[in-house]
Amino acid sequence: MCSRYSPYPSGRLDRHARRRRRRRTPYPRGPSRALVRVHGGQAPGGRRTRGAHRAPALALPGLSPALPDREIVPGELLPLPGRRLRAVWTPGHTPGHVCLHLEEEHPARLPGRGRLFSGDHLLPGITPHIGLYKDPEDTTVTDPLGDYLDSLERVARLDPAEVLPAHQHAFTDAPARVRELPAHHEARLTGLLALLGTPLTPWQLAERMDWNRPWPEIPPASRNIAVSEAEAHLRRLVKPGRAEPVAGSEPVTYVAV
Repeated sequence: MCSRYSPYPSGRLDRHARRRRRRRTPYPRGPSRALVRVHGGQAPGGRRTRGAHRAPALALPGLSPALPDREIVPGELLPLPGRRLRAVWTPGHTPGHVCLHLEEEHPARLPGRGRLFSGDHLLPGITPHIGLYKDPEDTTVTDPLGDYLDSLERVARLDPAEVLPAHQHAFTDAPARVRELPAHHEARLTGLLALLGTPLTPWQLAERMDWNRPWPEIPPASRNIAVSEAEAHLRRLVKPGRAEPVAGSEPVTYVAV
C-alpha cells in the first residue's frame, strides 16, 4: 500500500494540506471519483519566500479539482472495517502531515507495535524537506523545524515494528532512526550560524548552504524550496536567540548572536 493513499477502495488521504484548507484550494480527485480525506493541521498555510528573489511558480496541468470530503482528526481510528488504523498528526514537512499507525501485530511477528505508514515524515536514509509554511491571512509565527522535531518524538513513542515510508524502502527500529535526525539538524544549524557571521537574507543563506548539487545547477522552482528550508532553520535559530533579524534591513537579513 502506497503510504500516500488510503487503504479504503474509495478513499484518498492527503497528508500534506498546505494552504488548501483555509483557501479552499482544490485537490486532484482523478477519474476514480474517490472521496478525499485530509488533515487540516492547526496552522495550515502556504509556503512562501521572503527577500529580493523569487523563482517563478510551476503550473500543474491535467489535475481535476476536488475539495476535501472530510477532515482527519488527530488520534482518530479511521473507518476501516476489521482493522485498527489510527491517524497520527506529525507536522513539520507540512502543517497537516499525517502518519497512519496500523495497530495490529506484525504479520512476521517482528517486535514492536504494528506498522507505521510514515509518508514523508520518517525516511530511512534521507531527511524530508522542512520548509517555512505560513498563511498570509494568519499572523502566527510558525516553527516548522520545531514542529518536526516534536513530531519525531511522538512517532518514536509509538515504537512500530516496521515503518513503511513514502520514499526509499521499509525499515525497522524507528526509535533509532528518530535519534539520528535531531543531531543532523543541529549540525546543520551550527553550520548556518557560521555563515551568519555576516548578515544574509534567506536567499543568500540558501545560496551558501550545502545541497545535493551546486546552487547554479538547482532548478528555479527547487530554489524556492531551498530558500523555504533556509527560512525554517532561521526560525529555529531566532526562537532561542541564537540569531536575530537585522533591524531596518529590507529585504530582511539575519545575523548570528
